[in-house]
Amino acid sequence: MGIPGSGLAKGLAVTLRTMTRKSHTAQYPDAQPELPPRTRGVIGLFEENCTVCMLCARECPDWCIYIDSHKETVPPAAPGGRERSRNVLDRFAIDFALCMYCGICIEVCPFDALFWSPEFEYAEEDIRDLTHERDKLREWMWTVPAPPALDPRAEEPKEIGAARKAADKLAAAEAAAAAEAERTSDASDGPNGPNGPNATNEPNGTDGNGAAT
Repeated sequence: MGIPGSGLAKGLAVTLRTMTRKSHTAQYPDAQPELPPRTRGVIGLFEENCTVCMLCARECPDWCIYIDSHKETVPPAAPGGRERSRNVLDRFAIDFALCMYCGICIEVCPFDALFWSPEFEYAEEDIRDLTHERDKLREWMWTVPAPPALDPRAEEPKEIGAARKAADKLAAAEAAAAAEAERTSDASDGPNGPNGPNATNEPNGTDGNGAAT
């Protein structure tokens, strides 16, 4: 059995230690907090990458993403081709009153149209105003941090590797064409070439001595 009053003494000791320390007060909103790079604030929309595949809306466990679209006919790229149809985005909205910030919509987007933004100052007086349309979601794209640098020991992404091989092949073909053009030019300017010092300027049908051929 402990000494009577020992619990009270321990509590008072903690209180005295805390009283002697300098308190830290965050001067918000004058001083903005330093947020971690992976802060889940809001979701920004990069509209140009959205293909209206509806995958984010279908996978959302809270059904808080609303998408409307229509189809447009695209004329053929070449004569004789066939017309194609494509989806055009009319509305993309997220109800942040329902969103639980799980990030599933960002993970499943196959075209990198959704990103986490550390922006968190979007409180509203009316809960109905927490449904933000695509114009507001696009504004939050400006606050999306840059992706972290790749590990220098990591393997090169397949897309970059394929693009690099294609660029190297094109550069090699251009260099070979330039070398062939230079060899052709040197042959034309040689001693016996049409532009060389031994070339004759006699009209067609005569040899170098003016005799008819």
